[in-house]
Amino acid sequence: MQSDAIKLGPQRAPARAMLRATGLTDDDFQKPFVAVANTWTEVTPCNMHLRELAEHVKRGIRAAGGVPIEFNTIVVTDGIAMGTDGMRCSLVSRETIADSIELAVRGHSFDAVVAISGCDKTVAGTVQALARLDLPSLMIYGGSIEPGRFDGRDVTIQDVFEAVGGHARGNINDEELRGIECAACPTAGACGGQFTANTMSTATAALGISPMSNALPATSDERNEAAYDAGQMVMKLVADNVTARRIITRPALENAFASVILTGGSTNAVLHLMAIAREAGADFSLDDMESISRRCPVLADLKPTGRYTAVDVHRAGGIRLILRRLHELGQLNDELTVSGETIIAEALAEEETPGQDVVRNVENPIKPTGHLAVMHGSVSPEGAIMKLPGDHVTSFEGPARVFDCEEDCFQAVQKQQIEPGDVVVIRYEGPRGGPGMREMLAVTAAIVGAGLGDSVALITDGRFSGATHGLVIGHVTPEAAVGGPIALIADGDIIRIDVAKRTIDVDVDLEARRDVWQPPAQQHVTGVLARYAATVTSASTGATTCPVPE
Repeated sequence: MQSDAIKLGPQRAPARAMLRATGLTDDDFQKPFVAVANTWTEVTPCNMHLRELAEHVKRGIRAAGGVPIEFNTIVVTDGIAMGTDGMRCSLVSRETIADSIELAVRGHSFDAVVAISGCDKTVAGTVQALARLDLPSLMIYGGSIEPGRFDGRDVTIQDVFEAVGGHARGNINDEELRGIECAACPTAGACGGQFTANTMSTATAALGISPMSNALPATSDERNEAAYDAGQMVMKLVADNVTARRIITRPALENAFASVILTGGSTNAVLHLMAIAREAGADFSLDDMESISRRCPVLADLKPTGRYTAVDVHRAGGIRLILRRLHELGQLNDELTVSGETIIAEALAEEETPGQDVVRNVENPIKPTGHLAVMHGSVSPEGAIMKLPGDHVTSFEGPARVFDCEEDCFQAVQKQQIEPGDVVVIRYEGPRGGPGMREMLAVTAAIVGAGLGDSVALITDGRFSGATHGLVIGHVTPEAAVGGPIALIADGDIIRIDVAKRTIDVDVDLEARRDVWQPPAQQHVTGVLARYAATVTSASTGATTCPVPE
């Protein structure tokens, strides 16, 4: 066992003395040490219940002959930080989560890991760490929040953001805004639509590194039992010496992204799956994602664009139902999972709820091909990610309205200074320029609330993953801070977007402006944000700070 390095032999007496103070015994020193890497915090409903969940994971590990040892790491929550300078810390936190788990596990020679995640950066960050460490390991998700109810309808945090835009325009009053605010988040659990956390929960189960129980709601009576089972599951991985990179393969990453497309999931999954692939040393690119999106339909009718919430997926048949649909489409590679079963065996074990219409049949897709596209052109030669609009929109052309930060754009929307037909460009919000690649749900929701969702296009080197309407393009690479073409666009430049050709171009010789371009001064010159800006890779490779494995 790897942990023998810290617990066996006369020379390890000091280490054993300290471990005895934590309650370990001679018998424990003969067993595998299993890290329980938790992301519990009181700051968000997404993760506030994970302390209790960890107790059941540890119970399962003990019952299967292991020694569970729990530690915690950080959380930065998008829904709270959104629209503030704190949002710069969100994507950076993903790397800190992965780094801190790696350091704790390597530093104490653990034999295996169970990571527990909740909000979206914790899902990705924990799995990045597992891929990096390559031990017997799995990630278990804390589950989705139940939807709130307001005015006879289900509401989620997305409704609150959009209500802010409606309130600014005078479409709803103070009382209605407060009513939606107070109703939207009634329980523990991650944001209720197929936003990034639930998208990544689905994707990591399809990847095989998480169990099928990920779809259980946070408040489900079955979740504690599922946590116990996860503890037992990791001990079977130890016994069989199945490590993370045996599971996180290129074919498994294809399964994961196919599940994102089938469920209409968040564009952030592109960034996170690229990062996980990089940590695992797997060859998986934006072009691979574009290929999958072109051949896989959208079948799940989920918020933010559809009718249902994540808990409805569980009631319809869970993640296995999603996998079953992928198998029916011929889009499921038969890879190994942490359960010991192959992914197709897991898919065929599903029981679909009769009459459900949350996940449609393959003959009746919501969209016949995927909702995400990889765009190239003079604005984004390394690629950008578009959440595809309705079929009635095949192209868009308009003058650029350029903003050098999110706040300036948000104020322009609030003051009704954005006109129909504009192409709104928000730059210097990329991984390096932000730093931290802020997600700008506040801006996109305000535009929708202002009634402009279908009449303007939005482009950024940051993120627009929560947008629900119109032509929205994020992850533009190379980013402005490194001199990408987006840095050279000026107000009034005509930008052309061709959905069918997957192109985004500007009608001006941008290179002629390069000699007079100067990068703005870096806002953060000390601390973690400065270090991140100095080391982060392009969003086209996942915006990670970890070198590629040999």
